[in-house]
Amino acid sequence: MNQDRFAGIWKQVRGKVKGRWGELTHDPRAVIAGTRDQLAGRIQEGYGISKDVAERQLKEFLHRNRNWDLSHH
Repeated sequence: MNQDRFAGIWKQVRGKVKGRWGELTHDPRAVIAGTRDQLAGRIQEGYGISKDVAERQLKEFLHRNRNWDLSHH
């Protein structure tokens, strides 16, 4: 397993924790941030790309799909 894939898995775990913390504290921004981290981690793990590339791809996707709601996925 290369380093980028491992980093992607770790980012997913951190995102899940961040999202759960947001649910417990009723902080929707933390829930969304956790979901975003999980998505970026999945991209990074799945394609074995760097964190920066995964973040850029996710940012571009969300820009193109502005109506897509991270809090419900």
